[in-house]
Amino acid sequence: MKQVWTILLLGIALVLAGCGSSSSNTINGNWTAALMSSSTSSSPAFNFIVTLTQSSGNNVSITNLNFTTTNSCFTSGSTATGGFTLSGNMIGVTSGGFQMNIQSAPSGGNDLLTLNGTVNGNTITGTWTLTGTTSGCTGSGSFNMNKS
Repeated sequence: MKQVWTILLLGIALVLAGCGSSSSNTINGNWTAALMSSSTSSSPAFNFIVTLTQSSGNNVSITNLNFTTTNSCFTSGSTATGGFTLSGNMIGVTSGGFQMNIQSAPSGGNDLLTLNGTVNGNTITGTWTLTGTTSGCTGSGSFNMNKS
């Protein structure tokens, strides 16, 4: 009888371990972003690639930031911070709010790009605003990020 209970408890433990209690890591990976200006919709105002990794809690570690469009607002040395609020985890699909700030390099102007959006699996969509002191470094629009 002891063996039956041991096997039953082991089976329950395996099922519970399979369910897990941590959030999905679908935010982790390389992402490609296209930011469209609300004043001109013909071509992206900014494109960049970035690596997102969930760190502790709702914080997101942002590395390998690389703008693929030429701009005077963000040069080498620009930094990014971000976070997300997980509102659901269904069968490995993460959804929730997303926020990211990109600050210009210390040698540049005082330019700040803010993205606010929604994570839905391997896509993040939302709006962006750019405020700054460098000439031409203001604007707003919508963005779309896709996991590579």
